[in-house]
Amino acid sequence: MSDSPERKKYPAFFEWLTTGDHKKIGIMYLWFALFMALVGGGLAGAIRAQLASPDSGLMRPELYNMSISMHATLMIFFMIIPAWVGFGNYFVPLLIGARDMAFPRLNAFAFWLAVPAAVLILSSFLVVGGSIQTGWTAYPPLSLKAFSAGAGTDMWILGIIIAGTASVLAAINFIVTTANMRAPGMTWLKMPLFVWAWFVNATLILIATPVLSSALAMLLTDRLFGTTFLTVGSGGDPLLYQHLFWFYSHPAVYIMILPGFGVISHVVAAFSRKRVFGYRGMVTALALIGIIGYMVWAHHMFVSGIPAWLQVFFSYASMVIAVPTGIKVFSWLATIWGGTIRFSTPMKFALGFIGLFVLGGMSGIMLANVPIDYQVHDSYFVVAHFHYVLVGGSVMAILAATYYWFPKMSGRFLSEKLGTWIFWLIFVGINITFFPQHILGIQGMARRIFTYRPEFTALNRVSSFGYLFLLLGGLLLVWDLLRQAFFRKGSLPDDPWQVNDIQHTLDWAVASPPPEYNFEEIPVIK
Repeated sequence: MSDSPERKKYPAFFEWLTTGDHKKIGIMYLWFALFMALVGGGLAGAIRAQLASPDSGLMRPELYNMSISMHATLMIFFMIIPAWVGFGNYFVPLLIGARDMAFPRLNAFAFWLAVPAAVLILSSFLVVGGSIQTGWTAYPPLSLKAFSAGAGTDMWILGIIIAGTASVLAAINFIVTTANMRAPGMTWLKMPLFVWAWFVNATLILIATPVLSSALAMLLTDRLFGTTFLTVGSGGDPLLYQHLFWFYSHPAVYIMILPGFGVISHVVAAFSRKRVFGYRGMVTALALIGIIGYMVWAHHMFVSGIPAWLQVFFSYASMVIAVPTGIKVFSWLATIWGGTIRFSTPMKFALGFIGLFVLGGMSGIMLANVPIDYQVHDSYFVVAHFHYVLVGGSVMAILAATYYWFPKMSGRFLSEKLGTWIFWLIFVGINITFFPQHILGIQGMARRIFTYRPEFTALNRVSSFGYLFLLLGGLLLVWDLLRQAFFRKGSLPDDPWQVNDIQHTLDWAVASPPPEYNFEEIPVIK
């Protein structure tokens, strides 16, 4: 169908702009996420430059506050989540033997909603008063008109609501596609783990995201129309916002990591030349993580004055979620054990993910303890914890997926030699940058501060030095992606990694890259 005269009269770029093909939409999500990673990563560099000395004077306090708010916003809402939506768009239909998503036009609409949301948020830097300065949490009363009067805060809130709407539409599409378009014979317990991970993930997005949107809508109407949902002096309650915000934002951690669990299961099995150990246990663990993820939000609010019995409940619930997560880690290790291991770049990133995610999880268990949380709340210990989870976890898994599936998407391999350099630069960079922040937090350095006491200087300089490793690794990756995507030609076989004699997944059963509509005939699963 791609060669039909009707299609040929449209320029290629117009075809991309109007496409409903899940693969092209997936690729657009991935380039969008890469651009946002460059912007958000650049802001991280500016933050670390400011903090390289106690009073470097590189940034004004207002600009520093905008930078930390926008860095987190871009990396969470416009980089990690869209990257997973990109891989999900490309590979969920392939893996279940479908020709496209259930609603192709809705799929395209969801992507094109995310773009103006990003433009709106980025352009908030240009209005009088600049962008939001409250951090990505936008807690009232700091985010109310009395303390954040500029229009940039309104633009940020509206942008997040639009991005959330795009996520909900995408989630509906994933759920309907998975439930109704699986190939004949593909029962629920024959679905690949990446599809299972995305199904649970889409359910989380569908339930949690409207809660965040409602909290932000209350904040926006308080700011613009004088309602009093969150305004203390008029009978409102800022704690209501915190409850609603974290009811979304703690599951959001799993929204950012669950697809990674799926990808790592594929990569570890493929490069160990084994089937994944304990498939049913892995599916159960995914479902339990999704369910328990809703029962732990208040551990972010131990110091906000919630009753002691609630603190105990949420403390235990937060620790319990380590059980299904532990099942997944031990299953990956059991898969590797006794396997014929190939240390190709995707496997390096997968092993790096397991190590760093476990470290991040261990500090998470510490934060689930009420006494420890009281001591290190809003300190750099928390910053270190979530960067180990989100950079050491989510980003490493995204890189594993990139190296694993790039040959399928483009017909070309990314450079293995460069990939090794990129892996070690990023792995070492993560540890040099974020591990000292644990110590800074325990010593009492607060997060989101513009300057600090002189005794924190040495560890902050180590942390800022580590960023240079991340920067160099990231730039090498971008260079390799650009040259392989736009300046090299190649045609790889269906199964370039030679893994499908054992894995038997449908992504490796079609051409590299797959043709339009994926399959000449819908496959039958036996």
